[in-house]
Formats: sequence, structure tokens, C-alpha cells
Amino acid sequence: MIGNNKTIIVSNRLPVKITEQNGEYILRPSEGGLATGLGSVYKTGNNVWVGWPGIEVPEDRQDEVRRKLATLNLIPVFLTNEEINLYYEGFSNEILWPIFHYVATYANFDQSYWDSYKSVNEKFSQEVIYHLNDGDTVWIHDYQLLLLPCYLRSNKPQVTIGFFQHIPFPSYEIFRLIPWREELIEGILGADLLGFHTFDDVRHFLSAASRLSSAKPSENVIIHKNRQIVVEAFPMGIDNDKFENLTKNIKVARHSAAFKEIHKNQKVILSIDRLDYSKGILQRLQALELLLQLHPEYIEKIELFMIIVPSRDTVPKYKELRDNIDQLVGNINSRFRTINWVPIHYFYRSFSVEFLSALYSIADICLVTPMRDGMNLVSKEYVASRVKNDGVLILSEMAGASKELNDALIVNPNNIGDIMKAIVDAINMPTEEQVTRMTSMRYIVKKFNINLWVKNFMDKLSEVKQMQESLLTKHAAVAIREDIANAYTNATNRFIFLDYDGTLVSFQADINKASPDEALYNILTDLTSDLSNRVILISGRNYQTLEQWFGHLKLDMIAEHGAWQKHLHEEWKALPLLTDKWKTEVKSVLDTYTDRTPGSFIEDKSFSLVWHYRKVEKGLGELRANEITNHLRMMVADKGLQMLEGNKVIEFKNIEVNKGKAAQNWLFNNHPDFIIALGDDHTDEDIFKALPDEAFTIKVGSNISAAKFYLKDHKEVRDLLKSFTAYIKPSLTK
Repeated sequence: MIGNNKTIIVSNRLPVKITEQNGEYILRPSEGGLATGLGSVYKTGNNVWVGWPGIEVPEDRQDEVRRKLATLNLIPVFLTNEEINLYYEGFSNEILWPIFHYVATYANFDQSYWDSYKSVNEKFSQEVIYHLNDGDTVWIHDYQLLLLPCYLRSNKPQVTIGFFQHIPFPSYEIFRLIPWREELIEGILGADLLGFHTFDDVRHFLSAASRLSSAKPSENVIIHKNRQIVVEAFPMGIDNDKFENLTKNIKVARHSAAFKEIHKNQKVILSIDRLDYSKGILQRLQALELLLQLHPEYIEKIELFMIIVPSRDTVPKYKELRDNIDQLVGNINSRFRTINWVPIHYFYRSFSVEFLSALYSIADICLVTPMRDGMNLVSKEYVASRVKNDGVLILSEMAGASKELNDALIVNPNNIGDIMKAIVDAINMPTEEQVTRMTSMRYIVKKFNINLWVKNFMDKLSEVKQMQESLLTKHAAVAIREDIANAYTNATNRFIFLDYDGTLVSFQADINKASPDEALYNILTDLTSDLSNRVILISGRNYQTLEQWFGHLKLDMIAEHGAWQKHLHEEWKALPLLTDKWKTEVKSVLDTYTDRTPGSFIEDKSFSLVWHYRKVEKGLGELRANEITNHLRMMVADKGLQMLEGNKVIEFKNIEVNKGKAAQNWLFNNHPDFIIALGDDHTDEDIFKALPDEAFTIKVGSNISAAKFYLKDHKEVRDLLKSFTAYIKPSLTK
């Protein structure tokens, strides 16, 4: 922590339980995993945690609660019962929860839910901004606050914001069902670092962001509104030491001893969940029923202890699930029970952490089979409690934890035969194999604990901020533009190299629609009217198009990346010794891919071929481009060609054809005292590298480049060029 800068944690709920006793509010800190992990952050220095206190507090008593919470470094956002009903129970749990857990049929897209979700996120934003100073860091948690990053960014553009989602992020096809999907993506993109539990969630988010916003992902970095946002997987851990130490607790030891005595000849299977349709509880019970049916030898040998923690059972879908569980447990027990034995011990209640620890330490098998789960910490708590390195974890492949704990028996939660087989394998697993598997998993859970998770996230967040700041210095902001304009004014011999598509005009899906407009003609006319200027248009377009568009201006032109060149007042000339004999063979390959890729087309230039996929469905174009580059890589090398991957294009051309070489030809025997080059494509990188050190090189649209500076778009390019012509005009009017 530098100086007085603080970290503000924001989540829907504060890590505290508030109850009212005899007219007084009593506060008890919560024992949740997140509260434990973040304790190291919010309990130190002047750091704070902002959230809802968990109950509706009348207005006249809010100051009293605020003062009590302040002693714990907590700041409340007071919500009414109606807000909790619409924003939390409604939008968060009746829209986001089912969609993010792939149960789209349960979603209820009510407009009033969305209105309340927006207003509550705004309420959180106002509370955070009130406590926010320059240099502070904000770490926002979970799906109830997806709009908050953007709201904070709008008010405090320079603030450092991290966001972590604790539930899965669905594939684009599922996410797009939400009517307000664009607004949600924009909301999340207000953060600098986005964290998810697994790489699958990262991929799904990148896909949704690239389709639903102007965001441009490159691997796991998104460029959005000229900011770089990093999207990363941070698998959440638990407080491993707490669960290890609990096994030595006297109370736990007492529970364990009593338990072992009663169930000494049984293999004990443990299952702990909150009541929710995403947890796969019914399928788990069906698997046990199938086991007892097909393997009667296990009757009186195994017992399932099933704990369901009550949750939202007034909501119809949850009440229905609870009724179905009650019924299925009853059916299985009545069908298979004997005088001294029942297969399922079912508890619909919560237990103390000491009692759970006792269950973890005596259970031979832990059954964790959610249909979809962000991480699932029960699996890690079981592993941490197995201090003798025995026991078997059966884990759903749909839980985030399965990506780390791959020594568990991994099952498909929809396949009850698969779960049944895993239970049989677990019952019969030799002790040596149990120890091998459990030792490996215990190492992972111990190492990647909650404290490391917090540290990794916070370290990455400051790294992202440093990266953003180092790249910001490259942006040709007002001061830098003034420096360039001053250098321009003081020069007497200037070379101005200008790319066309994406630099002077915006990038168009239809290449024929990117023709020059009146404003661009005016800028170029003004520039070329100064006899000290040599303006060279250097483009990948064919020379016929450039001639048609710009032949009437006093310009030098380089077409097809240098294959064709035209000096002022001269005719077009092709580079000597170029051949196009290779084109037939390459074109026949490209034709087969074009036939298989709706929206793609081939542009045939005199000495190059370009495969365009800017109109192809997102994802398919990238896949085909990858196939083409793999297919033609060897042929390109054999024939002395160059293959260039650009913005939705792949271009094949003679290796001698290169914008950098063409620019150097223009400079040969010339000694200008001002050189500037602007371009948006990777082909323009050749120019940036070829020009002398004193040249001004500017990449358009991206700050990842060999160029010294970058501009955001063609509009900023035009503004810069206009600032040059502003210096010309007075001399022209003399």
C-alpha cells in the first residue's frame, strides 16, 4: 500500500450477520470463504468493504448501523425490501443465475427487474465514489454488480478496478438470450482486470465481449475504448490451514469419535450442498438408487449422509426441488432399508463448521456432482480435512475445481451410470491409490489457498495498471501532437507516408464502400499545395483503384504494398522482375476455402492474392484463416512468397514486395528534415521499422506496434493532418 491509498472491496453482501435483539442491532462477522480470504485486505490500514448489511434498516436507524459497521471497516449500502426483491431475488437470481448455470428455461426476463438492477448498481456506485480517492483500488465481486465497473469508470476514469465473478460465465449462445446483454458486457468492461475461476469462463467472456461490443480481443487482452483490459483465470482456494487445524479441535474429535462408533462397519459417503437446481442433487440420488438396485451386495455396507443447506425455499422452483428431494429420499429409504440400516441420512439444515469438519474427516467418499458450478469449495474443504491422506473425492467435470483436482474421480453429472460406477470404484479403491491421489490433491489445495488467490489477483491488477500507463505514454495526445506540428512547421523538406484503409478512412466490411470523401480530398489538397511537402499514399489496394480515386491530386502513390509505384507526374511502374506465375496454384487452394466459407472472397491483384473474410460469421472466418495459413505455409516458403495476416484478410505476395522497401526507395538520395508515417495494419510495421530513428511513426487503432506513437482512429489522423494544414494556409494567402 502506497501512502494513504486504500483498497475498497465491493460485494452484494457485507461479511457480517446483523440481528435485532431487544431493539438493538447485534453484529457477528461471517465465516464465509470469501470473508476469510479478504480479511487480510479489508481489516488492514484504511481499507474498507462496501455492501448490503443483509436486512432492511429503517432510515432513522441507519446512522447507528453505519457507526457500528465502521468499527469493522465495513460500509453499508442500505437497500429496501422492494430493491432486494427486484434487484437481488429478481434480476440476479431469476435471470443471471439460471442463464449463467445453463438453465435458460428458468429465466424470467422482467423489465422491472432490469430497472431495479440498474438503480441498485447506481446506488452502490454513489456509495463507493463517496469514499473513493485518486490512487485507490476497487475490487468488485460477483454477478449482482456487473454494471458497477462501468458506472465507476464513467465518474473516475483513472481509477484501478478489478472484477471477479464467482459463478460460471456461459457460452455466447446462452448469454445472448439476456435482453440487456450489451449493457451487461459494457458494464463489466469498465474494469481493468476481469477474473474468472476457469479458462473456459475466460474464453466464453472473450467471445461474448467481441460479439456484443466494440471490444477487440487479442489472446486474453481486450482493447476497449482505448484501454487495455486483461481477462484471466484465478481458481479460488480455501483457508486450508483452518480446515487442517479443525481436525485437531476437541469438539470435532468428539463428534468424529461418536460418529465412528455408530457407523463403524459402513462406508460413509458425504454430500453437502445449498438447495439449488444447479447442484445435481436429484441425479446423485438416482445414481445411489441405481447402485443399490444393480449391486445389492452393498446393502447395509454403505450410507449416504446428505446435507442440504436451506436456500430460497419460498421460491416456487426451489420449493418444488425440495419436495422432489424429500420424495426421492423417502422412496429410496423405504425401498431398501432393513431393520438396522437406512441408506440415506438426509438433513435439511445447516451445521456448525466443527460438525462439518467431523463429517469431512470420517467420510470415506465425498460426492460433489453439480450440473454447473463456478468452483465448488466443498470439494477443497474435504481434501484439506483429509489429514491422513485417505478418502476418495468424486467430482463433477462441470465444477471449476475439476480443472485443478484432476486426481479425483471425475464424472459427468448428467450420467447417473457414470456416477454409480465412480461410487463402486471409490468403495473398492485400494488404500495406496487413495493416498497417491489424495496427497497430490492436498498439495494443490494447500499451495493454491485463498491467500494466494487474493495475492495473485491484486498483483496482476497492479501489473495491468502499469502496462496501461506505459502504453498511455505512446498515445499521441495533445502535447505530442503539438510537438509533431512544431517539427512540421520548422521543416523545409517533408515526406509524409500515408496508408489508406483504416488510416485515412474507417475500416469497411465492403472494400468498395471505403472511397474517399470530400473532407479527405480537402486535407490532401491542402497538404500537397505546400511545395515543401511530398505526400506518398502507400496502400495495399490495386493501382487502378488508387489512380481512379487520387490520380487528379499531386500525390506520389505506392500500390499493392509496393508492387506498383507512381512518382508525381510519371506513369505507374511495376517493380522489375516480379512474377505472378505462382498465383494459379495458390488461387486454386483459396477457391476451395472460399466455397466452404460463406461471405469470404478473393481479391486478385496484379502481383498478389488477398483472401477477405470480413463478412464471414465471427469465429468461422478465424478458423478458416488458420486452416489456410497451415495449408499454404510450405508452398509459400518454396515459392519465395510472403503470407501476411491482416485485419480480416490474408495476403499472398512476392517476398520482394514490401512497404518498408518501397518507403526506403522513396527516401534514396533524399534528405528530408521531417518524415512521418501513419498506418493501421501489420504491413505498415515494415515502414515503421525501415524509417530512420528521427522519423515520427504512428500506428492507428492499436498501441502494440514498432511505431513510436499511436492514434485511436482515422478521425484523430485527420485532425493531426489538419493541424499541419493550419500552418500552411497563411502562407498560401500571401
